[in-house]
Amino acid sequence: MLFADDVVLVYESQAGVNRKLELWRQTLESKGFRISRTKTEYMRCDFGTARQEEGDVSLEGHVVPKKDTYRYLGSMLKDEDVDEDVTHRIKVGWMKWHQASVVLCDKRVPQKLKVKFYRTTIRPTMLYGAECRPTKRRHINQLSVAEMRMLRWICGHTRMDRVRNDEIRDRLGVAC
Repeated sequence: MLFADDVVLVYESQAGVNRKLELWRQTLESKGFRISRTKTEYMRCDFGTARQEEGDVSLEGHVVPKKDTYRYLGSMLKDEDVDEDVTHRIKVGWMKWHQASVVLCDKRVPQKLKVKFYRTTIRPTMLYGAECRPTKRRHINQLSVAEMRMLRWICGHTRMDRVRNDEIRDRLGVAC
């Protein structure tokens, strides 16, 4: 293994994070690894603790930049808010859609094959990590709107055709 990625250190105090980070650095360097000074960053989460600590998280005297959002294993994390992650997952779903749009928008490709591709590739991409976040109604609505746009394209319908969402879902066999 030449590098390790997506490592998270959690501690209740800033001083504790500094101690853990230094211990992590020493342990890695004793094994021949090193922590990237340019890619290392931290995010502070406030879980309702009464005392607020001021100061910097540092690594060998270098200040580690603080971020409001943090990407971890493909998800966007933000203190007490998952809006950005839901938006990110929808964008990733659309990227997958655009990569396959030549097939998904081709009238010669059977709908059954398009739906199978949608269910196995695009939908899981948009729902990745959904079971780990507190989903609100507006998040479900955002995902549903994106999904319906994709399903309408698979069918070759636009909103102007005035075909109900339920009819499209029934025709394609895609549950809500």
